[in-house]
Parts: sequence; C-alpha cells; structure tokens
Amino acid sequence: MTGSRAVRHSDPIADLGPWFHNLHLPDGRKTAPDHRFGDFPACKWAELAPHLPASLTGLRALDIGCNAGFYSFELARAGAEVVGIDHDPHYLAQARWAGTQFGLPGVSFRQQQVYDLARTTERFHLVLFMGVFYHLRYPLLALDILARLEPEWLVFQTLTADVGEGGGEPRPPFDFEERERLTERDWPFMAFIEGTFAGDPTNWWAPNHAAVCAMLRSSGFEIVARPGHEIYVCRRNRQVTVVPADEESYAAATGLPITG
Repeated sequence: MTGSRAVRHSDPIADLGPWFHNLHLPDGRKTAPDHRFGDFPACKWAELAPHLPASLTGLRALDIGCNAGFYSFELARAGAEVVGIDHDPHYLAQARWAGTQFGLPGVSFRQQQVYDLARTTERFHLVLFMGVFYHLRYPLLALDILARLEPEWLVFQTLTADVGEGGGEPRPPFDFEERERLTERDWPFMAFIEGTFAGDPTNWWAPNHAAVCAMLRSSGFEIVARPGHEIYVCRRNRQVTVVPADEESYAAATGLPITG
C-alpha cells in the first residue's frame, strides 16, 4: 500500500519561544502579540527614540542584555554599527534568527555578561543598559565598568522602588549621630530582593529614584532626560573623574592590572 504523508513545516517563532520581545517581522507576523506589557518593547522605544540623535550613521552602539534584539535592530535602522550582548543563549538564538529576517547590516550578537566588558578595548558612542541592572549581584561594579568604556550616551533603565521626581541631588554631609537620616523616604536606597519578586530568582535589587541618580552621578554620568517610566538618558560628564578612584579595589574586583 502506498500513500502520502503530510509534510509538517516548522514554525521558527514557535520553535524559538517563549519570546519576551514582540518583534514585528517583515512578513507581518509578531513574535509575542499577547505580551503582558502590550506592544513591548516598541512602546518603550517610542518614548526613547525622540531623545536620541535621529541619525546614528558612523556611530557604534552597544546593547547590553539585548534579548531578542529589538533595540539592536532599531539602532541599526538609524545607521549605527551595533553589538548586542546577552548571557542567555535562548535569547541570542532568537536575535540571530530575527536578524536573518530583517537583513540589517552592521548588527552582531555575542554571548557576554556586562562584567566581561571590563576586558574589552572596544569603544562605543552609545550604550543601552536597559532591564539589566536589577538582575545583577554586583550592580555598581557594572556601572563603573561602563564608565570606563567612555560612551558619549548611556540609556539606563531599571526596575525601581518608587516613581521619584527631581534630580536626586547629593545630600549634605552628616555624621554618626545623624544616621537616622538614612531612613528618610527620599534617601538614596536599594531594596534587596531575595528571590521573591515576580517569580524570578535573578531579581536582586530595586533602587529608588534618588539612588539611580546618585549611582549614575557617582560613575560619571549626567542625566539629561527622562523620556519614560524608569528610563534615564545620560551623557558622559567630562568634568567628573571616572570612579572608582581606588584602582586597587577595581583591579581586584575585575582581575585586571592596576592602571594609572
């Protein structure tokens, strides 16, 4: 007896799922049309894009925690040469497949963590550091590493413990007898999360707005815009010496030789 069998064609979107980025593919399909945050991260990009140069031609951009590559592709469309990094091979597989669909030149993806950047000699004009900070066990070290890349622009986004306003100005000096000031609501602080937030064991920290401002400032970045919820657009402050000033501590933390 002879017969025919139906040929089953694989669906890369399903095969590569689940997706956190809802990519709008050239053939009209979407990778996460029922995303809990809506059309994410297109909704975030709509807020951010007007605060970046309209043309990024000739510039190099770094997308840290690139996930499926949404921001990397948008930066490439604006003309940038883009490197997207992520520690998760699942997301990198999505990004590389999506890259073949979009056919954008000048986009590459690497499996790296932000801490690996301490050893790079590359330089980038623009760094996107979005949705990563609160997953890090050593968050301020990461900011210090990025400061040493000397980008002109840093886009920073993190889960925060409040929706603060203002510039998070430095607090005046005080001493041991005034330590109760550390409990004031607007004092810079980070809430420590111990595997209890959103069912994600990699969520570790939730800084308040004042702490975000203070940490960016201490690492040599000046906030120039807040285009959306928890998004900070920063320029490199050339008037501030890049910290940490303690080169021995930085060298010990990164395993690098002391410089300077």
